[in-house]
Amino acid sequence: MEIALIISVVIALLVGTVLVGFLDRRPAPPKGAYPGLRDADDPAPGVASGGSHGSTAVLERPEAPDAELLAPAPKHAAPPVVEAAPVETAPVEVEPETTRQLERPEAAGTRLARLRARLLKSNNVFGKSLLALLSQDRIDDDVWDEIEETLLMADLGTDATMELVDRLKARVTVAGTRDPQELRGLLREELVAMLDPSLDRRIAATRKNDLPAVTMVVGVNGVGKTTTVGKLARVLVAEDRTVVLGAADTFRAAAAEQLATWGARVGVETVKSDVEGADPASVAFEAVKTGIEQEVDCVLVDTAGRLQNKANLMDELGKIKRVIEKQAAVDEVLLVLDATTGQNGLTQAKVFAEVVDVTGIVLTKLDGTAKGGIVVAIQRTLGVPVKLIGLGEGADDLAPFTAEGFVDALLAD
Repeated sequence: MEIALIISVVIALLVGTVLVGFLDRRPAPPKGAYPGLRDADDPAPGVASGGSHGSTAVLERPEAPDAELLAPAPKHAAPPVVEAAPVETAPVEVEPETTRQLERPEAAGTRLARLRARLLKSNNVFGKSLLALLSQDRIDDDVWDEIEETLLMADLGTDATMELVDRLKARVTVAGTRDPQELRGLLREELVAMLDPSLDRRIAATRKNDLPAVTMVVGVNGVGKTTTVGKLARVLVAEDRTVVLGAADTFRAAAAEQLATWGARVGVETVKSDVEGADPASVAFEAVKTGIEQEVDCVLVDTAGRLQNKANLMDELGKIKRVIEKQAAVDEVLLVLDATTGQNGLTQAKVFAEVVDVTGIVLTKLDGTAKGGIVVAIQRTLGVPVKLIGLGEGADDLAPFTAEGFVDALLAD
């Protein structure tokens, strides 16, 4: 029994020795094979490497967090604000604002000189066809019929044409001449007489009773009414008059801005509303009020050109005039007509003449037509003088009208 017990103990010791040797010969795991673990021979943070041996792994103890980081964050914490470092930029140079260079409008004298050249280029019938007919060696009824037809084509109008032909027949028969210069002289005298040079064609632009002269400008859309107001302001500025513009056409888009642009070019103030469709009478009232306060010579009021029916036109223009006259009298009502519409323009003219007391006519686009007779027709129909004529699209292509100057331009070679 004892011998068997001793043998068992010896065998157990041998088996244990073999197992220990086997375990010692296993390869060690590579460093970093297990996250969160640090080999014992690796130096701990802040500790120099030591010389202890063995394969026992120890857990790495994390650094204790600051108390501030441990504070619980709110559920909807806003992201931290990061202040960006200031960026250095080169200084921006701002050019100093310079005063707008105001335009100096062309004087009336040079405008009239250009009128002659413009009408000469328009191939008008008076200077060519009519004189050619009158200069024939023999003037019979057929020739007079051609003269009559030529005058009608020039928009002189039926009554004015018959009157002019009858007077020319009588004078040519009595004179018994075929000399072109003498015939030109006869025709000039008759045309000037039909235009009545005795009519007052001056524009009311002089202060009276310590109040500015007030001019309303009326007409249908498309005749160049707003442009005419701007050009008229230039005519007055060229004569050293002070002017205020009133943009009472509040129904057409950009009409007020268009008028303001015209005024700014010559240093004239424009009173306008920033609201499209505003009451035109209130704009006209403010314009006249401004003119009184600034003691200007003249206030020009642009009106809307709607011609839906006579009743609406009468109501609107009548209201504007009544409101203006609460401060100052309306001295002038200028009717703007398009010369290219010919006899059709007479219908418009008659409607406006029935609504407001028209004191003068502005005939635009006259250089674009050979029908200069429309001036005679309109003046005779309305019984009011043509005061201004538009010669083209240029800023200074609006000239004062004179009967002698116009006829001389028509008959120019």
